[in-house]
Amino acid sequence: MIFAAGFGTRMKHLTTSQPKPMIPVAGMPLIDHALGIVDAVKPPRIVVNLHYLPDALEAHLAKRTVTTLREEPDILDTGGGLRNALPTLESNPVLTVNPDAIWAGPNPLRMLLEAWDPIHMDALLTCVPLAQVHGRNGEGDFRLDDDGRLHRGGTMVYGGTQIMKTDLLHDVPERAFSLNFPWNMMAEQGRLYGLSYPGHWCDVGHPEGIAIAENMLQRHDV
Repeated sequence: MIFAAGFGTRMKHLTTSQPKPMIPVAGMPLIDHALGIVDAVKPPRIVVNLHYLPDALEAHLAKRTVTTLREEPDILDTGGGLRNALPTLESNPVLTVNPDAIWAGPNPLRMLLEAWDPIHMDALLTCVPLAQVHGRNGEGDFRLDDDGRLHRGGTMVYGGTQIMKTDLLHDVPERAFSLNFPWNMMAEQGRLYGLSYPGHWCDVGHPEGIAIAENMLQRHDV
């Protein structure tokens, strides 16, 4: 599942006439960077959700082996969007990807699949140490304990890729909701885990992030 429905408001003028995933970085749209890491692990199905200015993304993806889902009339946020896509994904667990990030290093989805332990984990999130984060100010999102479990606060930034069981999505009464809701439930049960990414990562959620990401790609092996 690639989340591509958002408004991209932090991108300011760059998303006036195009959705954020169509913004080019290093010569190709963000959505194609995301599809690059997805295609490498050969999932049986790829679903992309759409809401803001969906026509451009639909046209761009028309020749790709992906399914697009429009969220109408209202946007559903990440949790609601994923739950809405479950009948199309036909998978539990699922991989999810935020396309507004650039990775320099090993494929994060392959790392997740290799580390996934469904007996102990309900979700496994790729997290990046602050020292390897580019284009993002502020503190981290999580900390990893000695057993690999995630806890709120710390020096690890969620990188926007994960593998996750979908059962708890059905326990959220709201139609539109963030993935933070099921994550919090998993954390309370000690079943939310993190994977420390060894490479570099850039947030391309704001205009300045484009040049930062391109510079990062030039300086680090992809």
